[in-house]
Amino acid sequence: MADDNTFDVIVIGAGPGGYVCAIRAAQLGLKTACVERRETLGGTCLNVGCIPSKALLQASEKFEEASKHLGAFGVKVGKVGFDLDAMMGHKAKVVDANVKGVEYLFKKNGVTWLKGSARLTAADTVEVAGTAYKAAKGIVIATGSDSAPLPNIDVDEDKIVTSTGALALPKVPKHMVVIGGGYIGLEMGSVWARLGTEVLVVEFLDRILPGMDGEVSKQMQRLLGRQGMGFKLASKVTGAKAHKKGVTVTVEPVKGGEAETIETEVVLLSVGRVAHTNGLHLDVVGVETDERGRVRTDGHFRTNVDRIYAIGDVIAGPMLAHKAEDEGVAVAEILAGQAGHVNYEAIPGVVYTAPEAAQVGKTEEELKAAGIDYRAGKFPFTANGRARAMDATDGFVKILADAKTDRVLGVHIIGAEAGTIIAECALAMEFGATAEDIARTCHAHPTLSEAVKEAALAVDKRPIHV
Repeated sequence: MADDNTFDVIVIGAGPGGYVCAIRAAQLGLKTACVERRETLGGTCLNVGCIPSKALLQASEKFEEASKHLGAFGVKVGKVGFDLDAMMGHKAKVVDANVKGVEYLFKKNGVTWLKGSARLTAADTVEVAGTAYKAAKGIVIATGSDSAPLPNIDVDEDKIVTSTGALALPKVPKHMVVIGGGYIGLEMGSVWARLGTEVLVVEFLDRILPGMDGEVSKQMQRLLGRQGMGFKLASKVTGAKAHKKGVTVTVEPVKGGEAETIETEVVLLSVGRVAHTNGLHLDVVGVETDERGRVRTDGHFRTNVDRIYAIGDVIAGPMLAHKAEDEGVAVAEILAGQAGHVNYEAIPGVVYTAPEAAQVGKTEEELKAAGIDYRAGKFPFTANGRARAMDATDGFVKILADAKTDRVLGVHIIGAEAGTIIAECALAMEFGATAEDIARTCHAHPTLSEAVKEAALAVDKRPIHV
């Protein structure tokens, strides 16, 4: 095999996990290639996921702020409108800048981009567009995930859409049914709700955001309801049929009961994601998958086949871009002979609605189920000076600490900039901090992050400002 076709590491997939893995491997002196079938790098996240959705979330929040909230600050505005094409243009510019940035980083670090779909032909060989490439040290599967399907619902990305279609609707629909009350459904639903769509969220469970702390979930539903979003919980969608004028959705109570039909213009299917392994030919080389189609790995990202690794959405764990990135760095360092590691107890999760919700560590429900004795400290943003100045007093910070050791076990935030504030909490947990450590750390005044300090003080029942 020609030298040009031999690498130390071949990464399959150029999403956040894959491209970060490739760049880190190259930084460590490994000859690295990354396979990507899209015309652009960055995977789902940069092209049709995290980045474009945040661009539209920001645009719709700006519109709502100008049309409904600036008067509270004494800012006088006339009738406020919006240009959907311009919003989509903003989204496109943001995506373009990000994907071009990754391409630049590949060139800067000497990563070879192999364009096309990959399939495994041997434990050390990847075929791309008819050419075989050998990996001397390891192959890393980082192929990400796809939107999960539902029976009797045929996605056309026109009237029945996934998050991909919801990011590119040509006009603001009058009505939208969102199937699934998780991160994606609430974020995309809130974008269109702000622009004038009547949004109804149908959730199978009896609460939205089922993976988050119950108190955060309850508060989020209340706040989004106040913004005009509707919710139908403990309900299942048994069918959705597109027709000329829209979609007919059939909904039934989970526990049994009479079915109802709902007429809507657009349906957003957002019931989670499934690992994408189609076309890789995992069976050819004997790579094992679990009951959910995810690649099985050990604690060091190794599959059952020597020198084949996997990271990100394609393996078990939260399907988060930053989790995939950390795993990408870890496996690159392992391949370079170092001790790569990911602390899964300190991976934050964020819902980018307005207000945001963020968490790291265990929820109260998880601690109770595990029989762990803990103390909780909570502080509301209504008592935070900066939040008052921002007219952003909805929400709270809650810190959960071990009752005996005071070590922080989980932090849960709902409120303005929660996704940014949670970073200090993740850092605290990474270093094994106690609530007392946070309480005795000087926080700048006036800032929203002072609510974290006060919540830490509240664990010991000594908050100052409430």
